[in-house]
Amino acid sequence: MSKVKNLLLLLLGNFILAVGTSFFILPNNILSGGVTAISIILDTLMGINRVFTIYALNIVLFVIGAIFLGKAFAAKALLSTILYPTFIAILSPFYDPEFCTVNPILAAIFAGVIMGTGLGLVFRANGSSGGMDIPALIMHKYLHIPQGNCVFIIDVLTVSAGLMIFGLNALLTSILTIFTTSNVINTVLTFGGESAQNVMIISDKWETIRDYLLKDISRGVTILEGTGAYSNERRPVLMCVVNTREYARFQREIGSIDPSAFIIVNSVHEVRGMGFSYANPNGESK
Repeated sequence: MSKVKNLLLLLLGNFILAVGTSFFILPNNILSGGVTAISIILDTLMGINRVFTIYALNIVLFVIGAIFLGKAFAAKALLSTILYPTFIAILSPFYDPEFCTVNPILAAIFAGVIMGTGLGLVFRANGSSGGMDIPALIMHKYLHIPQGNCVFIIDVLTVSAGLMIFGLNALLTSILTIFTTSNVINTVLTFGGESAQNVMIISDKWETIRDYLLKDISRGVTILEGTGAYSNERRPVLMCVVNTREYARFQREIGSIDPSAFIIVNSVHEVRGMGFSYANPNGESK
C-alpha cells in the first residue's frame, strides 16, 4: 500500500511541478535553477527547443547519476526523470499568452508555491527530482563539500549565466521564486503534524506544575536536572510539549500556580507521537 501511495505522490508531485514550469517559469523566463533555467538560456542564445533541452538534460544527468551515485539513487530519480519532462511536453501547448500572462512578481510567487508543492510531494514519496541536483550530489560525494553548499554553488552558476543574458530584474525575480519554493517545500514536508510549543519551566512549585501537566491536560513531562550558575543550586527543569491552541490556557494555569515561574517557549513545526498524531491512553486525541 505504501508503494502505491508513493507512486501516486510521485505522479501528482511531478504533474504539479510541470504545471508551475509550463505556465509560470518558462513563459516568464524565470531562472529558478536546474535544467529549466538552462533550457531558457539555451533557447535565448541558440533557439534550442526548451522541452527538448529539459528531456535531454534530464536523461543525460540521470545516466551520469546512475554511474557515479549508484543504483539506489537511480531508483529514486528514474520516475521523475521521465514524468517531469513528459508532463511539460503535454501541458506546454495549453499555455495561452492572452489568458495566462500575469505580472512577473505574481508569476514568481505562484511559481514558487506551485513548484514547492510539487517538489514537497516528490520528497515525501522518498523520490528525487534529479536534474541539476545530480552534479551537486556528485560534488558532495567526491569533494566532500556539504550538500547544501553544493546545491547553492550549482544554482549560483546557473542563475549567474542567466544574469548576463536577462539582467538584474530577472535575477531578483528568480531569487523570489527560489525563496518561495524553499519555504513551501518545508511546509509540505511537515504537513500533517501538529503545530506545538516546546516549554521548559523552572519553578519552586515544580511538583504541582508537573501534576497539572500530567493529570489536567494529559501531557507527558520530562524532568531535566539543572544547576544555577550563580547560586550553584540544583533544581529540576520541566520540559513539556503542548498544542499551540492549548498554550494560552497553559500559560494562565502556570501563572496561577506560580507567578514567578521561569518559562522558556520555543515554537515546534511538527510533533508526532502519543497525544498528537494518535490518541493517548485515555482515548483522547489532542
